[in-house]
Amino acid sequence: MSDDPKQVLRYPQVQAEELADWRFFLMRLHARFRTGSFVRGLELVTRIAEAAEAADHHPDVVLTYPHVDVDLHSHDVQGVTSRDVALARRISEIAAELGVEAAPREVSTLELALDVPDAAEVQPFWRAVLAYEDHGEWPEVTDPGGRNNTLWFQEAPGATGEAQQRFHLDIVVPREVAEERVDAAVAAGGTLVTDEHAPAFWILADAHGNKVCVCTADGREASGE
Repeated sequence: MSDDPKQVLRYPQVQAEELADWRFFLMRLHARFRTGSFVRGLELVTRIAEAAEAADHHPDVVLTYPHVDVDLHSHDVQGVTSRDVALARRISEIAAELGVEAAPREVSTLELALDVPDAAEVQPFWRAVLAYEDHGEWPEVTDPGGRNNTLWFQEAPGATGEAQQRFHLDIVVPREVAEERVDAAVAAGGTLVTDEHAPAFWILADAHGNKVCVCTADGREASGE
């Protein structure tokens, strides 16, 4: 392992570390720990927080009733470094001390891919309508809060025209920001397809005709959503 705490480690280097509880993909280390209860999960998260503070290096942690998910990467270099490997080992030690089992086969990350003839032409629209950020030089936009899925653009010259779209996104936002989001998306090159269902949802499209709905809770009670 490199002694440089800011050197990004590649797949073979991470694999060589033999981190049995962890899996490496999309430039992150991922682990799931089966806690079986919320209280035990909170105990694990508390211990992880203490270790993170001691290392001055902080993971992304999600606590739910049956398990705790942990993602590790160095935000300053957008990749896995020796700092992440060291903290991953410590987190595994903590889980073992608490008798918490790791479930590395259960980890996954869902990304959304949109086939487009020109990524640069539509990326600003999706960045605006989702309130996302560009991710370096990659043709993708990401949630700055880390909660929602990444959307990336695969350039496919023949992927144009409304009939070819096979999915659309529903982005649910607070009612007070819905019109702002719609206006920002239109200003970023999109078009308002219809607002006839507002304030439940507005339908917009990017420059290639790919649709997205900006949704709120208002007006959706009848459907149970």
